[in-house]
Amino acid sequence: MARLDLFKFVPFRLNRLAAEVSTALSSEYQQRYGLDIPEWRVLATLGFRAEACSAQYIAHCTRTHKSTISRAVTALMARQLVERVENKDDRREFALRMTRKGRALYQRLIPRLLRKEWEIMSCLTATERKDFARMLGKIEDSLDLVQASQDAGKAGEY
Repeated sequence: MARLDLFKFVPFRLNRLAAEVSTALSSEYQQRYGLDIPEWRVLATLGFRAEACSAQYIAHCTRTHKSTISRAVTALMARQLVERVENKDDRREFALRMTRKGRALYQRLIPRLLRKEWEIMSCLTATERKDFARMLGKIEDSLDLVQASQDAGKAGEY
């Protein structure tokens, strides 16, 4: 009978690593700002973009279920961190963007999250960090995942 050693199975290891890193980062925004992980994903996606984008785009970019993103958007709108923008050509459609309050919160979070990322990655040398990023990129490429801000922006408008 064939057996699978989960601790050597790359998908299991990546999933476990992603969950731990996400939890470690969430400590930076959950207690202080009351954001959960899906809410942060919405703000993070809106934060790197110059233009408004759809909730569907955020779900696609973050690989988060659309209902989870919808609940996060509703919560962020209630806190006046995100707002809807109507499509001038089709009033049934709308996009999302951060409010001034949302952008201010995002700007306060960025240095904290970058510092936390540095702490997490500090077990690697500079060369190892570059190699790790390159290898992640190869895997992302093989799975057809968006890897760069400029690529993410191509499909995100209305």
